[in-house]
Amino acid sequence: DFATPRAVLTGHDYEITCAAICAELGLVISGSKEGPCLIHSMNGDLLRTLEGPERLQGPESCLRPKLIQASREGHCVIYYENGRFCVFSVNGRLQATMETDDKIR
Repeated sequence: DFATPRAVLTGHDYEITCAAICAELGLVISGSKEGPCLIHSMNGDLLRTLEGPERLQGPESCLRPKLIQASREGHCVIYYENGRFCVFSVNGRLQATMETDDKIR
């Protein structure tokens, strides 16, 4: 038997740098090198785009996501390359931001 993908997720224009799966909510959250983070259903439907606060100010200040973690309560924490954390709801609403000078791995 050959393994086949359950779904093909589309929407990013650049390479994927991080991803998280929240099986409890049936969501896949992914971030790309030069673009926003996307929320897909496990069936492959694009549900939301998560725009970081600097991304809303213009494309020249684009945030680059490095790490993503989703909770079963419906929160998504994204750590960006510039040391900023953002917390989003699964509805795509930015709930909080925080900056740190520490290197997170």
